[in-house]
Amino acid sequence: MSASYATTRTSGACAECLRRSWLLSTLSGPLDCCARDRDRLQTLLALEDAELIEAIGGRRRSELRARYDAFPGQALGGSTDARAACRNVRRSIDVEALCHHDPRYPQALLSARGAPYMLNVLGGAERLSGLCSAPAVAILGSPRPSDYGRAVARGLARGLSVSGVSVICAWRDGIAIAALEGALEAGATAVAVVGDGLEAASPARRRALLSRLGRVGCAVSELPCDCNGRRWAKLASERTVVALATVAVVVEAEQTAGDLAAVDLARALGRTVAAVPGRVTSPLSRGTNALLRSGARAVIDAGDVLELLYEVDPSREPAGAPKRVRAPLEPRLRDLLRRVSAGSDTPDRLAREGVDLDDALLALSELELMGLVGRGDGGRYLPTHPAADASDISHV
Repeated sequence: MSASYATTRTSGACAECLRRSWLLSTLSGPLDCCARDRDRLQTLLALEDAELIEAIGGRRRSELRARYDAFPGQALGGSTDARAACRNVRRSIDVEALCHHDPRYPQALLSARGAPYMLNVLGGAERLSGLCSAPAVAILGSPRPSDYGRAVARGLARGLSVSGVSVICAWRDGIAIAALEGALEAGATAVAVVGDGLEAASPARRRALLSRLGRVGCAVSELPCDCNGRRWAKLASERTVVALATVAVVVEAEQTAGDLAAVDLARALGRTVAAVPGRVTSPLSRGTNALLRSGARAVIDAGDVLELLYEVDPSREPAGAPKRVRAPLEPRLRDLLRRVSAGSDTPDRLAREGVDLDDALLALSELELMGLVGRGDGGRYLPTHPAADASDISHV
């Protein structure tokens, strides 16, 4: 670590850490080629700057060393000043840079091999520090989940967030985005880890969600704001997700290296891995069911995860965690939940089975408030409880 750079700060981060962020963005092409081998990618990210240039700089090694040594002068070439280019402040979003020399930097990342040197933070360093000081759960899963998987992820995140637990997710389609939406529905705690730069990560379809995160939660990235991280950075963001969490919960995943890569990283870091059981006939449940066979903890709702958090670290029981006093469902709600689970998942279908439409709508609303059903496409209701038989289902 260069003392001359460590004491110079720009936008909340020292020049040494800004230089690392610049170097990763500059080496984005070679890193993307290496991303085909996830283990090699993680090894490269754990290298010091000089070692990284030597490993993948190729014919550009001499040029990269010269630009690296010139940082924060004319390191980016041409007339662009590197300090200005790495400042990471854009007009459309308010971003604060936070490096690992700052006491507010998440402590969980300091001991994780290959963790980011710095984070660009939407939502503020103080808020991020608070979210990372609370108990934290990573919610993982397929980018192409079923409606059931989305509903479970949303309900799980909502329950955890209400209980004072920070929900950590990648900025990724599918389970992750559903979980972030669920946490934000509770108006509470969520951190999204973005593979691209924060400015590049906000296409029109996600701009509103990113804006909400900036108001009540945080979004973070280790790359300059306008950098497209390609595939490698999206994979690399998974190491940050699991490092920030105490427990990693997989909601729905196929049994593929892509869907389960974050689990391997979590186990390597000593994090507790849990999974939601799924239907044995669904390809999207093969990954989670395989995890359960290999020793992952089974969870079906936020209460199970809260108990697991307290078991892992009794000193960090969430202050807002509800006591696990369970009440059995009323027979009318149990009957309706069983019908929904069997495929009568719209008010019209329930009415065709002889259920009074007004009673069905009232019961569905109650079940939704309890977190036992969620909305799917086409006005369908989906059970968030994975049990096939609703007879033993209760609520907190």
